[in-house]
Amino acid sequence: MIELADVFRRFADRYVSAHGAAMPASHRRAIADILACRTDALGGHLWRCDQCSHQVFAYHSCKNRSCPKCHTKQTKEWLDARKAEMLPTAYFHVTITVPEELRALLRANQRDGYARLMKASADAIIELARDRRFVGATVGVLAVLHTWTQQLVYHPHVHCLVTGGGVSDDGRHWHPARKAFLIPIRALAKLIRGKLKALLATKRPDLIAPKAAWTKPWVVHITHWGNGEQAVLDYLARYVFRIAITNTRITGLDDRTVTIRYKQRKSARWRSCRMQGHEFIRRFLQHVLPKGLHKVRYFGLWHPAKRDSAAKARLLLQIERSVPSAAKPIAPTALKVAHQSSTAEPHICPHCRQGHLIYIRRLTPKNALGP
Repeated sequence: MIELADVFRRFADRYVSAHGAAMPASHRRAIADILACRTDALGGHLWRCDQCSHQVFAYHSCKNRSCPKCHTKQTKEWLDARKAEMLPTAYFHVTITVPEELRALLRANQRDGYARLMKASADAIIELARDRRFVGATVGVLAVLHTWTQQLVYHPHVHCLVTGGGVSDDGRHWHPARKAFLIPIRALAKLIRGKLKALLATKRPDLIAPKAAWTKPWVVHITHWGNGEQAVLDYLARYVFRIAITNTRITGLDDRTVTIRYKQRKSARWRSCRMQGHEFIRRFLQHVLPKGLHKVRYFGLWHPAKRDSAAKARLLLQIERSVPSAAKPIAPTALKVAHQSSTAEPHICPHCRQGHLIYIRRLTPKNALGP
């Protein structure tokens, strides 16, 4: 299988030579980490089969959030922690897409722009949901930032997971949303647009966006995700730790080009796209976020300051549905472990398939002896 690291080994040096002076530190770090991931540069552990004496070198992962080979273990741990916070209720998936006229401004001001976009989206959802005509209570919102299309084109948008109900102001009652309806889409699109414009004007008055960005209709979708925590886990496994492209979608590599596969939205069929190696790296790196920028944020009932209210809501729902508080945890079936942890003992020898691997020693970074 062709990996992203293989593409970087072939084209990254030329790309850095051409753009090195203008490259953000996060882009340089992403290239270096992905190239070093699961190699002797990061060190690891050495195992040996007790039957055939075959040696297995288990190298450490880079843990860069843009690396396609990392995050399996991190995702599982994150999902396990989130299970305790999920509410036994219906959920809605809200997607907010930024108009084309605003994308250049966000790309040039990612740290401020993305944070304001996520806040404006969540605040607008919470404000409309508090209206008595809709939910009439404070809902929980988990916002996830994505910036790409299947072909790695810059396309910033926010995915929001919203609870299908909320807690009253006095914290004593749970108000469910109407069946398959949360809030009106057009009103939400207008409110998000207005809130983002106000936030940017207050925090970054130096940023001037084209007038069309504040006058044309924004694209917003709301989908009912059904009931239960499993729907939430499926959503989280799909969106939270997703990166711009996985290794499985890179299908071709030669001295000049990279070929990727993508699913066409309208036909739902897989297509191929071939591009120059330089262009592939440019497209990929534009989705590497600045260091310290959180792509997952919590608002409303899920905000850290509202944990007591969320706990009360969980109790109200459990009493209402006669669900025991010590319910069995739900297994994250949507999450499949793709890679074994480099520090966990691989039991069966991959060479003879009969012996067991015995831990020999730790391999120090950069000095590891690999095959």
